Amino acid sequence: MTTHLKKIWLLGFIFLLFIATLMITPFIGSQHLDYRQVLHYLEGMVTADGTIFFRIRIPRILLACITGASFSLAGLIFQALLRNPLATPYTLGVSSGGALGAVLMIKLGLSFSVLGFTTIQTAAFCGSLLTIILVFYLARRQKRIAVHTMILAGVTISYFFGALILLLHFLADFTETRQMIRWMMGGLDVVDPGLIWKSLPLLVVSFIILFYHARMLNILSTSEETAWSKGVSVDRVQKISFLLASLITGLVVAISGPIGFVGLIVPHFLRILLGLDHRYLIPAAIFGGGAFLTVCDTFARTIMAPVDIPVGIITAILGGPFFLWILVRRT
Repeated sequence: MTTHLKKIWLLGFIFLLFIATLMITPFIGSQHLDYRQVLHYLEGMVTADGTIFFRIRIPRILLACITGASFSLAGLIFQALLRNPLATPYTLGVSSGGALGAVLMIKLGLSFSVLGFTTIQTAAFCGSLLTIILVFYLARRQKRIAVHTMILAGVTISYFFGALILLLHFLADFTETRQMIRWMMGGLDVVDPGLIWKSLPLLVVSFIILFYHARMLNILSTSEETAWSKGVSVDRVQKISFLLASLITGLVVAISGPIGFVGLIVPHFLRILLGLDHRYLIPAAIFGGGAFLTVCDTFARTIMAPVDIPVGIITAILGGPFFLWILVRRT
């Protein structure tokens, strides 16, 4: 079996695993569901089990798929752009900017809605967007993006925003602090189906554009000099990839909160299976990331039922040892 055919089979297996996850996880939960009542709901009968299945579990699982796919894809792209296997959506401060925006709105207590997004979600997305602009501006050197400057700028901004978040925690009362901490943990427990369909087009468009640039990302992930010698428009590919990866990160952070380590665990595991070719890695990141976070969220909402653990705690517990394993493996 050729290497190409083997990778196609592995990609197909990941896709089937993704489909199986979507089909199985809705039936797993603290409340046992009667399959007949679920089917009766499709026939127009309002049943308790049908309502739980279609109104609560299905939207939550779809949100987990979108969030996991977005974080996984963003992590993969950032690692290729920065040529750093430990880069994540948090490396460039995008998630920190979103967190600062959300925490600030919680402290101010403002209430408004933009296109169906709440105050906190809107502020989180705006914070991520402003961070993107700031990091991009700082990394510009002679009409080119300086990768090392981008990393340093992102890390510095993350620490600075982290300090501002701590200041807001200090100034907040008990109720505000609890709300801030709960949001910072990340979670998928509050689901508005409308937000899912509004966020899906950006992920689909980003996937198509990034997949189109897969060959150029393969070359760029080696070195900029090699990319220039091969005729790759390095500046254009960097701009497009950085912008799309940051936007999808900002959007899912606004909706689900800063769920960590998905963009680190999934891309690394996929590289072990599929190698370094982004023509396979990009679709695999979509399906693998969606399945991974869906399984983690299912575990989070069932392990201590009826207590619903924020899924960000589960991914952090898994991500810490995984990060150490990567460091040991690379030494």
